[in-house]
This record gives sequence, C-alpha cells and structure tokens, in this order.
Amino acid sequence: MNVLEVRKQFPILDQEVNGHPLVYLDSAATSQKPVQVIETLEQYYREYNSNVHRGVHTLGTKATDRYEGAREKVRKFINAASTEEIIFTRGTTTSINTIAASFGRANISEGDEIIITHMEHHSNIIPWQQLAKEKGATLKYMPLQENGTISLEDARNTITDKTKIVSIMHVSNVLGTINPIKELATLAHEKGAVMVVDGAQSVPHMKVDVRDLNCDFYAFSAHKMCGPTGVGVLYGKKEHLEKMEPVEFGGEMIDFVGLYESTWKELPWKFEAGTPIIAGAIGLGAAIDFLEEIGPDQILEHEHRLAAYALEKMSKIEGLTIYGPEEAEKRAGVITFNLDDVHPHDVATVLDAEGIAVRAGHHCAQPLMKWLNVSATARASFYLYNTEQDIDRLADSLVKTKEYFTNVF
Repeated sequence: MNVLEVRKQFPILDQEVNGHPLVYLDSAATSQKPVQVIETLEQYYREYNSNVHRGVHTLGTKATDRYEGAREKVRKFINAASTEEIIFTRGTTTSINTIAASFGRANISEGDEIIITHMEHHSNIIPWQQLAKEKGATLKYMPLQENGTISLEDARNTITDKTKIVSIMHVSNVLGTINPIKELATLAHEKGAVMVVDGAQSVPHMKVDVRDLNCDFYAFSAHKMCGPTGVGVLYGKKEHLEKMEPVEFGGEMIDFVGLYESTWKELPWKFEAGTPIIAGAIGLGAAIDFLEEIGPDQILEHEHRLAAYALEKMSKIEGLTIYGPEEAEKRAGVITFNLDDVHPHDVATVLDAEGIAVRAGHHCAQPLMKWLNVSATARASFYLYNTEQDIDRLADSLVKTKEYFTNVF
C-alpha cells in the first residue's frame, strides 16, 4: 500500500491549519472522504437525483439500481448470506437502537440478562439500559483485564443460562482493543444467547466476515469508513430479522394499508420506512469500492505498523500515560493518552495550534473513563492516509505542550 498515493485521493488533507500542514488524527470520530466518494455524491445529485423503488421513469430506475447495487456491495464486503440481511440505517446508533427496540422487546423478559462491557460506546450502553428497565432485566458488565482486554475465562463466567443478549464492540474507540468476537459469539450461543456487535471501529480498518464471526447482529457507520455521514448498516441473520417487527412505520415499508390493519414488505425493506438515505447508500457503495481496491488486510497491517511506531515514540515522553494494550497487534490504530496534569482539552488546543487534529473528552465512553479513573483523555486515531511523519509531528508537539505548561505553571 503506497500511503503517499492514497493521500492524494483525499483533497482535504492538502491544506494548512493555523499555518501548519494539517495532520488529521481524528478518524475514529469520522474519516476523511476520497475524491471517488465526493464525485459519486455529486454525480447522483447532478445526474439522476430521484426517489427509489417507486417510479418507472429513467432517473428513478437508475437511482434504484445504484441504491440496491450498494446493498449488494455491503453484503459482499462483510460476507453476509443475502442482501435481505442488509438494512440501511442512519448509522451504528440507529442500528443498535433498532435491535434493542425490536428484537429486545420481543425476546427479553423479567430476570433475563443483557451483557456488555465497561469499554462500550454510549450507543451500546443506553439502549440496553432502557430495555433492562422496561423489562425488569439485569444489565451485567463483563470484567476487563487491567490492560483493557477481555479474558475468555471471565466471559465464560459472566455468560449464564439467564443471558439472552451479549452486545460488545469489535474494536474499542478509546483503548483500540480488538475483541475476540468469534469466541464470544460461541460462548453466547452455547447458552442460547444472541451476539450483537458494534462494528463502528472495525469495519473501516479490517476484514470483517459476519458468517465466520457467527454473530447475530452487526452494526456500523459509513462516515468512519470513507463514506458519507448519516448512513449506516444493520446486518442481522435472516432468521432473526424475519421475526422482528419494524420500529418505524410509513411509506416504502408497507405491503398493504387498510383502514385499521396494514402489512409489511419483505426483508430488507420492512425496516426502511420513508424515503431512504439514497445518496448516502450510493456514497457508501463508492467508499467500499475504494477500500476494496486498497485491501482491508493492507489497511490493518498499515495501522498496526503506525500503532507500533506511535507506542514506541510516545512511550518515551516523560509524564505521558497511554491506555489500552501495550502490544500493537492487539489494538487498532487508536492511541488514547493523558499528559501529566495537563487537561486533555488543553492538550488538544495546543496541538490544534500546531495543525494537529486529535480528540479530547470522554469519547462517548463515560463508564470507561470511570473504570480508568480519569475524567477525560486525549485520543489520536490513525487511518490509511496517515504516515510515520504524522506521528513524529504529534510526538514533537506533545513535548512542546509539556514544556509550555511546565514553564507557564
């Protein structure tokens, strides 16, 4: 993978911020978009902007073909068995809420267990909190090891005959931890539970095969994988989706509407009420084409290399604490850290003055912040367009930041 050639496909990176060349290290929040995706969106609006599934005119037919073509691209990208298992949503959050509101309400009863971890994003915590309260179920937290990883022994001890849902992120957006989803799914299934996976931080960075993982549901967002904002995917095994009721009602998802009763379309359309996110789905298809051309394995290898380089460089900075696995191969391209007594927001502000974009705060993971015994952290997240030189800039600027606050205070 030629990173310099890849960078040329991202026009936003060719700019200065505060008088310095931009170093974008916030891809865990949202990735930048390549020319191919930008041009695909422009082409839709310029040439064949039309609603899908309804009209028989030329523009409508072309839009429908591209929209459903994107669904097939998603199916192949994650190796789902059928396009009936691919539902377009607004993103990971909507996908997980749909699972909780539909599958959860139908299958969770008083005394049942729902298992998550302390490392989860808020969107994989709150829907289960609400479901547990509504149904009188128990929300359990699987223990984490000191380095922010999951022990299969702990998982085995946590999942019981009362467990009905295990919902865990594939990759932590804070720790970078790559979780053993395939093994966790096996343990869940042995107890008759279903496996839900938050794939927001995994699908953009590695090869995901939902049939090999044998998960029951898998959710992810386009905007973290070079695609547009406002569109995502809910994968579900057909056997579950067929039994689930829609959570939104209106046009597009109906088969027949009478005065007092209505029936639903078949999968996947019964879960896509109203005019769907047409441009977004087509843009996601273009992003998948781009990522496939580079190769998910090459992207992961590149990020492991960057993570190893960053861990080596940053661990030499006195007073800097790094959270998560020490081994680069156990994490994706995310380095979360704190610098002495400097607040993460101050760190991010100084770095921004140097043209370096990082994230600061609780990263929508307040339970994890409490587990780490911190109020907030700074986070640098890498993607296929980042280089070792970006990390050099980060490390050098962190040293300057430390010196600045030491001298000022």
